[in-house]
Amino acid sequence: MEVGSISKKEKRYHLAGWLLFLVCAIFFIAQSLTDNNILGLSGSVIFLAGCIAFLVPLVGNWHK
Repeated sequence: MEVGSISKKEKRYHLAGWLLFLVCAIFFIAQSLTDNNILGLSGSVIFLAGCIAFLVPLVGNWHK
């Protein structure tokens, strides 16, 4: 499904979901830093980058 073809309401739900994932990624990063867990930190940073990658087309096509 193309981002431009979904309803505004559905876009808001997608945005809210991805923002919650971003918050989780930040908490995972904080926890990994607290525990000095390099593997967890690496995974958390990759997870954060993936969340941002999914947000780019959603936010970029917001007004379509």
